[in-house]
Amino acid sequence: MDDFDDDSFNDVLGSMEMPSAAKQPKVVAPPATAVAPAPAASSSTASSAPAKPASNPHSVLVHSKQRGNPILKSILNVPLEFRDDIVPDYVVGRTSCVLYLSLKYHNLNPDYICQRLKVLGKMYELRVLLVQVDTPEPHNALKSLTRISLLADLTMMLAWNAEEAGKIIETYKQFEKRPPDLIMERVESNPHQKLVAALTNIKPVNKTDAVTLLQTFGNLGNIITASEERLSQVMGLGPRKAKKLYKTLQEPFLSK
Repeated sequence: MDDFDDDSFNDVLGSMEMPSAAKQPKVVAPPATAVAPAPAASSSTASSAPAKPASNPHSVLVHSKQRGNPILKSILNVPLEFRDDIVPDYVVGRTSCVLYLSLKYHNLNPDYICQRLKVLGKMYELRVLLVQVDTPEPHNALKSLTRISLLADLTMMLAWNAEEAGKIIETYKQFEKRPPDLIMERVESNPHQKLVAALTNIKPVNKTDAVTLLQTFGNLGNIITASEERLSQVMGLGPRKAKKLYKTLQEPFLSK
């Protein structure tokens, strides 16, 4: 049922209050020393504030309706805590949540995700739409979900089986407090590695070529002064790469 009319989303999306920017949750978590449970939240309160924190800060909060979902079997490295007072399907951090959606279910109930988003509102800073691709022809449905994700400021993640979906949730929780530079490209501090990186910026010179060039000529200065013919004699380089490298190294630098 991948060929459903995308226009069915327009009316629902038009009535949704789309978040203009990610914001911090409006309610501060109660202190750890509190022992009296908070009263049950009404439907209006639940749509404007995140749930109470987990009893174990390392736990993923799981909505009770997700009990029995096969993806839970793949979440092995973080504990799970089932709750009825959360709006999303999974809470993976103080400001992060996950809505799970089977593409097969979405094709049968295309308005379901929009209804969920209306209830969720701006409750969390990071809202992940985790889509399990379990249909043979997912393209039309994914196109519609991509549009919804852009309008609702969602991060859409695709999983191709239940195990992969569970690992995505687990990873979000494990990296909850990791610094963002953990996944940034490492800047080499070793001078030799810097030279290798600089040479590989010249297409089509690869890392092996760069290492061979430095081993053959000893330093960058000798590479720059070498002739095109001499460069072509370097093992693995060849005339095509030598010509491109020579031309690049002989181009004049910009001067004031």
